[in-house]
Amino acid sequence: MTGTSGAVPAAPPVLAVLAVLAVLPAAVALTALVVGPAPFRARARRAAGRSAGVAGAALLAVLPVLEGTYGESRALFAGACLLVVLQAAAYRWSPRREALAGGALAAAAAALWTLPLLPDASFFEHVGLAAFWCVPSAGAAVVGGYPRLTERRRARAVHDAERAEQLRLAHDLHDFVAHDISGIVAQAQAARFVAGQDPAAALPALERIERAGLAALASLDRTVGALRVPLPGLAQVVELVARFGEEGGVRAEAAIGEGVEDALSREVAATVHRVVTEALTNVRRHAAGASRVEVRLVLDGAAVRLTVADDGTSPPPGARERGGTGLIALAERVRATGGDLRTAAAATGWTLTVTLPTTSAAPTRHPQETTTA
Repeated sequence: MTGTSGAVPAAPPVLAVLAVLAVLPAAVALTALVVGPAPFRARARRAAGRSAGVAGAALLAVLPVLEGTYGESRALFAGACLLVVLQAAAYRWSPRREALAGGALAAAAAALWTLPLLPDASFFEHVGLAAFWCVPSAGAAVVGGYPRLTERRRARAVHDAERAEQLRLAHDLHDFVAHDISGIVAQAQAARFVAGQDPAAALPALERIERAGLAALASLDRTVGALRVPLPGLAQVVELVARFGEEGGVRAEAAIGEGVEDALSREVAATVHRVVTEALTNVRRHAAGASRVEVRLVLDGAAVRLTVADDGTSPPPGARERGGTGLIALAERVRATGGDLRTAAAATGWTLTVTLPTTSAAPTRHPQETTTA
């Protein structure tokens, strides 16, 4: 005797394929966020709102035709989870309107994915399940939206601070410089009036104009001085290396050859500081087991040669070029000054060598070095 009691009907292939196809847009969109070149990933992040909308609409479109008694329920669950992650990406990186529109469609699909699983459930049971699955979407809004809100507040605070500084400088110019200049104008008008009748009487007026002009120049110097940010130089390089040794538990030494400071312009010296900063950051992040770092600056004919060497274990090829500004961007900055940057990995560690131009041709000799540790 044969019977069919407890048998589960076989899944129609078309429904299983349809469920997988509905989940595919969300999977592709999330893959694009983490795979591929940086420019491609950046575009995918900005388009996360549109991707969330497309993926949500695809899932909503197939829900009415699914029966819920077949294996496609696993695909629906996976699709709902992917949509929640995609919502967080949209709220984090997409333009506001696209993030809200796409996030709403994705949230609706994530909330209603259980409808085919319980065809006999009451209206209130469906509402309860939908409300429950709205909670992950709300969490995605917090996870993606809070960093965005923080960045916006930070940018607004910076803008407000810059605006306040501009207003302060404008007040200073008005209160001091404008006062002195208006005095110069008044004295010049008076001198022109009396010069035709009594030229000797114009001399005191000219003296007062000179004093007012000097006062105006002093006011301008004070105002411009408030705007000037000093560029880091070789003294800051020595401090940077010493601080790195104290904080990192690595013996760090800086050796600056005689005449190097006079041979470098302020802009090139600032580039040296930036190169050393990036090199020491790479040592901390990538040079496993490094116990010693040497930073040397010496004159080499008509150029200055900077070397940063460590004795750490060399990372895989390209590891030190990834992340942050990186050596690639740093090499572009060095080339902009007319210099050259090279790196070399060996069993005994890693060496970065930078050749920089001097302000004038320097004699070829072996300078005496002063070392600070």
